[in-house]
This record gives sequence, structure tokens and C-alpha cells, in this order.
Amino acid sequence: MIALIVISFFVAAFSVQVFMRRARRHARLYGADMPQRFHKGHVPRLGGAGILLGMGAAWLAAGITGTDPFNVSWPVTTSMLTLVCILPAVLGGIIEDVTQRVKVRYRLGLTIGSALLVCWLLGLGVARTGFETVDGWLAMIPFATVIFAALAIGGLPHAFNIIDGYNGLAGTVAVLVCLAISHVALQVGDRQLAAMVICLVGATFGFLVWNYPRGKIFAGDGGAYVWGMVIAVACVTLVQRHRVVSPWFPMLLLIYPVWETLFSIYRKLARGQSPGTADALHFHQLIFRRIVRVAFADDEARQLLARNNRTSPYLWMFAALSVVPAVLFWNNTIVLMFFCLLFVTTYVGAYLMIVRFKVPRWLRP
Repeated sequence: MIALIVISFFVAAFSVQVFMRRARRHARLYGADMPQRFHKGHVPRLGGAGILLGMGAAWLAAGITGTDPFNVSWPVTTSMLTLVCILPAVLGGIIEDVTQRVKVRYRLGLTIGSALLVCWLLGLGVARTGFETVDGWLAMIPFATVIFAALAIGGLPHAFNIIDGYNGLAGTVAVLVCLAISHVALQVGDRQLAAMVICLVGATFGFLVWNYPRGKIFAGDGGAYVWGMVIAVACVTLVQRHRVVSPWFPMLLLIYPVWETLFSIYRKLARGQSPGTADALHFHQLIFRRIVRVAFADDEARQLLARNNRTSPYLWMFAALSVVPAVLFWNNTIVLMFFCLLFVTTYVGAYLMIVRFKVPRWLRP
């Protein structure tokens, strides 16, 4: 599988460099007054297109030859069918990155539509939740398993889009999650599924070469949708294929972006705002403003870049609080539920602590 990582890495790195140098004009459309903007200058947002090309090339290579040189048993028809299914959502995100004119509800419709398509063509569904009553209800209504899976697959891209706020943040979280999925997939002997996410890891590294720490290009909505769609499909497939894998493994693994999204929706509704309204009160934005400092900087642009880069490691460590126990207890539902509850409690406590300016001294640089 190392060869697949190499293929996806170099194709993505080259593609991202081309987009970085040749597609800067659209970056001027991104308003300087946007609440999510924490950088100076006009930075292209087409990193997601490079990730898609790198991952797609590796998927194609994995199944294009009949001899199966990568030993993943992944027919090219299956890999390309999966790619075609997620394309509507990803292309919608890329168009938004270029034009800034695709409304949230349309992008949500595209992700849900792609999710329904992939569930229908690949036969995916969520039939296990860890609760016997709910599982019995799903068994009586098979179509409900498809709807459940489609909501999960269609919603995760937007969760990744929410946490994609600083250089290297969402990309590194995606890499950690994919490595965890590949580890568990290999534990149960599913090399095909492991190869699927390993290709995304290589492509993401190819993007991160240019994104972190200098922030020369951003993943944009397209990148977030690639990460969200592929990871969600992999998680649903893993739980469906292997009953030994707890349905709460992907829940704990992805609890950071998922809970960030749910908490954001609650926070906005409590303030009388639409959940689709952009603001600057996400957890990573509070850390940027109230914890991260810079020792020195010659000008405002360099100071902003330094603070941007120093924000991501805080969130990497925070995400690891869920990834590590998920990998350790991937087949133990009760323990995974406990860690999900612990993470949510920790998140809310940390959020309130930062809002109230009660950050412990040891967290301040």
C-alpha cells in the first residue's frame, strides 16, 4: 500500500502546485470581511481539487491491472463507481470555492444526493447503533438504514468544512482519522477498505506540503467534502461489513467535527440565528483569539500567519483525545460510549472556560 500513498501524494502535490500558481484570480472574490477569514492576501482555495485528483489516480491504479499488484482486491469498476458517486458533492464545493455563489442549502442537497447515490449503488446502510430497540426498528424498516446512512454520509462533509479554519487543521484531523480506519480495517482483514482511505492519506499529505505552515493554498469546501464523503463512506462500510467493529467506533473517531457541528447549531439557535449563518465563535477560533500568541512579528501579515499556524497543534491534540481511545477500544461499545460522553463534557467545559477568560496558565504559551 506504500506505492498507493506515493502515487496519491505526488499526483496531489503536483496538482495543488498547478492550482496554486495558475488559479489565483478566484481568490479575489473571497471578501476581506468574511468572519472565517484569518489570513492576509488572496489565497487560492482549490486544494480540494488537487486532493481529489491525487486520490482518484491512486484509486484507479489500485484496480486498473488484473494482476492486483497492490494486493487490495479492489476492482476498478467499484473504485470508479465510488468516485463518480461522490463527484456531485465535491464539484459543488469546488464551484463554491471559485464563485462564492453556491448557497448552503444547495451544497447540502448535493452532499445528501451523493450520499443517497452511493448508498443505493453500493448497497450501504446503517443497521447497527448499539441500542437494541433502535436496531430492531431498523431491521423492520430496511429503507430506514439507507436514510440513516445517507444522513451520516451527507452531513460529515459539512462537519469537516466547519473545522477547516486554520492551516493544517482539518487536513491533519483527516489523516489521523484515515490512519485509524485503515488500522482497524487491517485488523479485520479488509485490505480494500484500508487502501481506500490510505489513498486519501497520501493525497492529503500532498496538499499539506503547500498548506502547512505557509498557507499558500487552502482546501476550501471541495477539500472538506472530499474528506467528509470518503471518510463517511469508509466508516459506514466498515461497520456494515464487519460485525466485530462497534458502531460507536466511527462515532468516537469523528466526535470532534460532529460535536463541533451540533454544538454550533445549538449555539446559533439559542441566539436566534440560522444554523447556516457563518460566525467566528467556533472552538478553534476562540483558541486563536484567546490562547495563541506570537513572540514576535515584523508586520501584521506575518503575525497573523504565525498565530494561524500555532492554532492547529492545539486542535490536533484535542482531536487525538478521541482518535486514540477509538483505536484502542474499536470493538467495545460501552467503553466507546463512555469516551464519547467524556469528550463532549470536556469540549463544553473547555469552551465555557475560554469564553469566560478562565484559561489555565499551563495552556498559555
